[in-house]
Amino acid sequence: MLKTLILIEEGFEDSEFIYPYYRFQEEGYQVDIVGPKAKQVYIGKHGVPMASDLSPEQVNIEEYDSVIVPGGKAPDRMRINSGLVKIVKEAYEKGKVLGAVCHGPQMLIEADVLRGKKVTGWKSVAADLRNAGATFIDSEAVVDGKIVTSRSPADLPRFCKEMLRLLGKQC
Repeated sequence: MLKTLILIEEGFEDSEFIYPYYRFQEEGYQVDIVGPKAKQVYIGKHGVPMASDLSPEQVNIEEYDSVIVPGGKAPDRMRINSGLVKIVKEAYEKGKVLGAVCHGPQMLIEADVLRGKKVTGWKSVAADLRNAGATFIDSEAVVDGKIVTSRSPADLPRFCKEMLRLLGKQC
């Protein structure tokens, strides 16, 4: 079965979680939500509640095809959780497709997977991305290898299209 993970924490950007969550299900993916704690409700920055399915310790990255990191304030909280960072790093090392939107690339910075890569993100993280060794490109979606990044909720259709294209789906 096709499977993807979406990382979650308090203050996630609601649309950057919801859009890929349902879009990937439309393509036949089982979408598992992983937060710092399993079976805990996390509230998006616009008030949408979402419950995690798993904790980082329960994740076997070998079972998944991709990992998605929504933005908002959540990535700043996620990056201090070593288990969530480990998921991103292992996914990269095992050649899984990684996607991050808006502030989501902060998790890719923390996992130290951006050196020499072309990426985008919300404009306030552009300097952080450059300082992590990446080349910042102001574009709705940037694909470098198996990493897909986007700037904002407005870019979600292109973000999901590029993620699914890398996963072998014709969209």
